[in-house]
Amino acid sequence: MTGDNERLFEVYQADFTYCEAVIKQHSKSFYTAFSQLPKRKAQSVYAIYAFCRQADDLIDLEGNVEGLDQLEQQLTDFEAGKVPNVPIWRALAVVFANFPMDLAPFYDMLNGQRKDISFTQPKDMKALEEYCYYVAGSVGLMLLPLLTDQATKIAEPAKKLGEAMQLTNILRDVGEDYQMGRVYLPKEEMEKFQVTEETLENKAATPAFIALWESLAAQAEERYKQSFEMLPSIHKDCQLALTAAAFIYREQLEAIRKNHYQVFTRKNKISHFRKLQLLREVTNYLEKINRTSSFI
Repeated sequence: MTGDNERLFEVYQADFTYCEAVIKQHSKSFYTAFSQLPKRKAQSVYAIYAFCRQADDLIDLEGNVEGLDQLEQQLTDFEAGKVPNVPIWRALAVVFANFPMDLAPFYDMLNGQRKDISFTQPKDMKALEEYCYYVAGSVGLMLLPLLTDQATKIAEPAKKLGEAMQLTNILRDVGEDYQMGRVYLPKEEMEKFQVTEETLENKAATPAFIALWESLAAQAEERYKQSFEMLPSIHKDCQLALTAAAFIYREQLEAIRKNHYQVFTRKNKISHFRKLQLLREVTNYLEKINRTSSFI
């Protein structure tokens, strides 16, 4: 970052404070993890999160197609150098002035939100994977320029992390999504495990449902594992935050298991104490990773 551009963080401090409040309110897990970043990088993550949150809320909470169209037009204006005069865009302008950002994943994420407008249940895992990329893998690509000088090299594991997190969301929110008329569990997988919509309607964690859930959880966990391949290429001062985000998010799967797969009637939250334990586990894990990579 150049000195003049970095000073923009101070000039637009109020806008970054606004973005920080958004992530702090909506995702304590992400906030706990990414607040471990160096200050300017953390602020940049908050701005990107606030953009994604706005897009997500327009569809999930409001079904506001016109609002999403407006947000996409603002992104087009932003690309043309016309910065909308609101906190999120002013903050993003500072981020783009300081890091080699790529707009393509921002457009991809908005395309993912459009897929939710005319939602249909995924036919198979391939369809679900495509959806997961657009709404979450794209976010991994947004963040890469903050975290590494080798964004192209590690794009695939970054996408895997976003996809793993989205699969975790789906497995966590089965009941809530069903109440909104959405089933993200692929049709082919439901048929394979003999899980019906009646199972979801009855809020029943049957043996068949648990088997289906564990099958998808295994795929999420494999993607988390694949995503860790990028860690040696991540800046040392960013490794803790990124790995903590992955560990804390992945822990939701364990919380659901401990609560007997009750994804229909309760929120499976991770305690603050457990998050602190995970931060210690992350530190130990990174020491091991960096010792290994230093000999390669």
